[in-house]
Amino acid sequence: QVQLVESGGGLVQAGGSLRLSCAASGRTFSSYVMGWFRQAPGKEREFVAAISWSRGSTSYGDSVKGRFTISRDNAKNTVFLQMNSLKHEDTAVYYCAADSKTYGMIARNQYEYDYWGQGTQVTVSS
Repeated sequence: QVQLVESGGGLVQAGGSLRLSCAASGRTFSSYVMGWFRQAPGKEREFVAAISWSRGSTSYGDSVKGRFTISRDNAKNTVFLQMNSLKHEDTAVYYCAADSKTYGMIARNQYEYDYWGQGTQVTVSS
């Protein structure tokens, strides 16, 4: 079983930055692909970023590429999302997710992820 707890959300002005953290429990965290998704009101959940278990591979959604950076610290069981140059359209609830297929490939489809955090609100004022 894996439990995920996000933190770091809040209110920021357009052009600003935020860093989200996701603390994970579970001894096999280091072997899972970890991802970030977001969901704005009235919209479907959207892929933001994911990182492989080895940290050698990352993937980003087109709308955040070049502005967001995903990273992980396996020793601390934590994955991060550094968000720079934030835009109003980045406003959403951000979710951390784990794909528990051990040493799996990065997936952009939310249905590949079987553990989810409760979400953290990010609001970007224009």
